[in-house]
This record gives sequence, structure tokens and C-alpha cells, in this order.
Amino acid sequence: MLLKDKLKGRRLLLASKSPRRSQLMRDCGLEFEVVDGREAEEVYPPELAVEQVAEYLSRLKSDAYADVLTTGDVLITADTVVVAGGEILGKPTDRADAERMLGLLSGAEHTVITGVTLRTTDGCESFSCSSRVRFRTIEPDEVAYYLDTYRPYDKAGAYGIQEWIGYVAIEGIEGSFYNVMGLPVQMLYVRLKEFI
Repeated sequence: MLLKDKLKGRRLLLASKSPRRSQLMRDCGLEFEVVDGREAEEVYPPELAVEQVAEYLSRLKSDAYADVLTTGDVLITADTVVVAGGEILGKPTDRADAERMLGLLSGAEHTVITGVTLRTTDGCESFSCSSRVRFRTIEPDEVAYYLDTYRPYDKAGAYGIQEWIGYVAIEGIEGSFYNVMGLPVQMLYVRLKEFI
């Protein structure tokens, strides 16, 4: 059975400001509503393993909506982090921070982890997806051009794979391309079918 048929009679909700996540959901043929307005402080325990941070943050976001769900609602929340050299790179705070992050990614491999939480009034389930990304060495004028032109301050690790930098700097990917964009749609599709 197709997921869209299984969702009939339910309201699928995406709690995300990300236009990329919305586009990926639409491209999967899913009808959904974007819900916004509830913020969760994106803070995690310092002792938490880096591999668990994205999933933990997606559950925090989901918890913020637990009291507004009604029977038949299915909520999706997600959080993406970039891990380079054991450091978690979230969204850059300013240009200098974005330059620093791209400097860490340049000529090296990093891991992109997206945590996803599914929630109904009956319970919730979380999972995560990891992808390895390899960048060639990026020249300073390329970094400057990218930051001036694309202003990637809303993206973990200060880059979007679907933007110019992805075309010219990424040498290879192991794992889900869409996970690097911010939502592992293949895994989400399968897990959502099982969840409902």
C-alpha cells in the first residue's frame, strides 16, 4: 500500500521552517501542513555522543508540540548536524563562524546526521540517518563567493549540498544525498509506513 493511501483520514504535520524539507516531502507525493511557532531550545547534554545529538534535538522539537496534537495527527520533526573532527557544527552564528566551518570541511571528510521524530497522540519514535561527505580543498576566494552569493547561515555546517558549493566542491558521498539536504526521505517513507 502506498504511504499516501495509508495516511488517508490522518493529518500529516511537518514542524520545520526549512524550505528544503518541505520540498523533499512534496517530492515524495505527501500531502502535509507546515506547523510553526513553537520553539525548542536546541541544547543537548555535553556527555551525549555526537551520533545521538541530532536524534535528541529532533525529539526536543517534537516534545514542544505534544500537547497540541489531536487524534489522527502525525507530526514529523527533524534536526540535522554536521560532524567534522569530532566537533558538531550547527548553523553558523556569523560570517567568521561560517568561514571557520568551511575551513574545517575543506579537503576533508565529515558526517551529516539527521535525526527524525514521528509523533501521534499514541506515542513517538525517533531514528537517525548518517551520510559521509568528502570535500576537495576549497580556495579562500571560493569560500568568499559562496558566502556572499548564497549566505548559508541557516544551514548546519554552513553549506547546502544543493547549492553551488555542492556542485563544485563535493568529491563524493556515502549514504543518502537527501539526508545531507536535511531529510532522509527514503528512510522516512519506510519508517512512517511502519509507524502508522
